[in-house]
Amino acid sequence: MKSDNPQKLSRWFGHLTRRMTVAAFAALACVVAPASHAQDKEVTIAYQQIVDPWVVAIASGSIEKDTGYKINWRQFESGAKVATAMASGDVKVGVIGSSPLAAAVSQGLDLQLFWILDNINQAEAMVVRNGSGITKPADLKGKTIGVPFVSTTHYHTMFALQHWGINPSDVKILNMQPNQLVAAWERGDIDAAYVWDPALAQLKKNGKVLITSGDLSKLGKPTFDGIAVDRQWGEAHKDFMAKLVKAIADADDQYRKNTAQWNATSPQATAIAKMIGGSPADVPESLSLYAFPTLQEQASSQWLGGGSAGRATFALKDTANFLKDQKQISAVLPDYSKFVTPAYAEAAMKLK
Repeated sequence: MKSDNPQKLSRWFGHLTRRMTVAAFAALACVVAPASHAQDKEVTIAYQQIVDPWVVAIASGSIEKDTGYKINWRQFESGAKVATAMASGDVKVGVIGSSPLAAAVSQGLDLQLFWILDNINQAEAMVVRNGSGITKPADLKGKTIGVPFVSTTHYHTMFALQHWGINPSDVKILNMQPNQLVAAWERGDIDAAYVWDPALAQLKKNGKVLITSGDLSKLGKPTFDGIAVDRQWGEAHKDFMAKLVKAIADADDQYRKNTAQWNATSPQATAIAKMIGGSPADVPESLSLYAFPTLQEQASSQWLGGGSAGRATFALKDTANFLKDQKQISAVLPDYSKFVTPAYAEAAMKLK
């Protein structure tokens, strides 16, 4: 889908309120026109400021080499912004969390999740600032929390408040991107924040963790970061998709086999910090907080496989139900399995 004015659309999206932000996906799907065909063997891929082995592959250029495509890499600060870019047709493949993906497809974007970038585990957390007076969840009442709206951390912020019996109206929740959160934190404008690395590592230096996404996942609300593709584009470029998945899987495998070598002074840590910001010294710990599913696990019902019974499909529908209960989306679809595909992972397993 291509917008007549994607820059204006993006600015509009950024100024929406929390409820309007998610609901806007429906309008977004209606106001954009069909995309023109992308130039052959060239594609724009969105990545986020997430510490992940595949960032090393992006930095080295190995993905272009393995796929034979010219890839225009664009960095985004949140999944909501990635969804906007994919709706406009500017981006065909993008990193997006389970919450913004559930919101996007529920409101009409025809995307397919084809890779689980990471199982978030402890890598996202709510941190409270030293000196804020917050020592327990009940102390959040009357305080200001910063979080990127329509993100996995926004989803978990709302669930955490519900779990603690805190009405969202009893706190002030501000929509801030990770870099904005760090600046607001340093000024003392916010008392708490729910975010991921590299911003999370900076906040921890003057704060303490109140709860993590791993804790909340154990309570029945799992989250993940994934990579989605415009369905029609992916089906028209199956060879590229299989090679892309193989390249990402190889990057994860290199990390799994050589974890000790990816230390603070390694070229891998330097490459990741250069690509997404932060310090190389923080990279090893940040990587250790995630779980990176293998290619075989990706294709199985543990994640992308299994149809409606698959873990990823279940997580998307469960997330959508929660978003609807929170009045963030207007309706939940009967089935989310069509937005998840193991096909490209299965094809990648056949490549050498």
